[in-house]
Amino acid sequence: MNRKSKKQVLLIDDDTSLLVTLGDFLKFEGYDVTTADSGEAGLRCLQGLTPDLIILDMGMPGMGGVGFLKAITEEGGKLRHPVLVLTARANMAEFFATVAVDGFIAKPCDPQDLLMEVSRIVFLRSDQARESAGLVGLGRRILIGEDEDRVRESLAHAFALAGFEVTGVERGPDIIQTAVLDTPDVVVLKLIFENMNGDTLAGILRGMPKTANVPIVLYDDSGGAVSAIKYRVPSAVADRFVSTNNPSDLLAAVRDVLEKRGKA
Repeated sequence: MNRKSKKQVLLIDDDTSLLVTLGDFLKFEGYDVTTADSGEAGLRCLQGLTPDLIILDMGMPGMGGVGFLKAITEEGGKLRHPVLVLTARANMAEFFATVAVDGFIAKPCDPQDLLMEVSRIVFLRSDQARESAGLVGLGRRILIGEDEDRVRESLAHAFALAGFEVTGVERGPDIIQTAVLDTPDVVVLKLIFENMNGDTLAGILRGMPKTANVPIVLYDDSGGAVSAIKYRVPSAVADRFVSTNNPSDLLAAVRDVLEKRGKA
């Protein structure tokens, strides 16, 4: 990802070590990160920056997270920028359910959980996603095989926004049954399941007359462990292998597969 195409993230937290570790993590994942150690400093950053997402800690001295939110709230209660709230006070989740923030995640959090939320929000709020809503799915049916509820729901949101009719399934046998009973236009499968791998499922679908010609995209969410050994998907099993569960990358892969199959 070149610098021009990088998404801009403004990270606001008074914990210096978190700013460094989380900032470096997001930079490694391809984001352009600006950090601020207070709400006041965050507002100053906004004078010359239009972030794709603000990750905001609530428990800071001074104006704090609440004051920062008030400062970027427009008339009518809409925030000027997408905001993901990051706080150690998990019991504030209910409060933020009524506030126009784009997401909420409690401290401490798993970096991969945070990354998934960041990817989801950036994708859903991007111009590319809005433009693709009427161009990619066009009412086509997509079956998503993913055994983690959080990831499955995130992908379902992204593909629904892109115009797909989404069915999410978490277990291997149910994936096969669903695909046979209600033949989808495309199948997106996680590579590593708890009891049955996605490439095995893909092979089964390829061997069944009703699903033999359904495009299949496999993806790896192992943090690159599979990609590191140069896993290659045989063309007889799947159409595409994606080394991430990032919604925008998977949407691009699905779009490309459908175009090549003459279905886009």
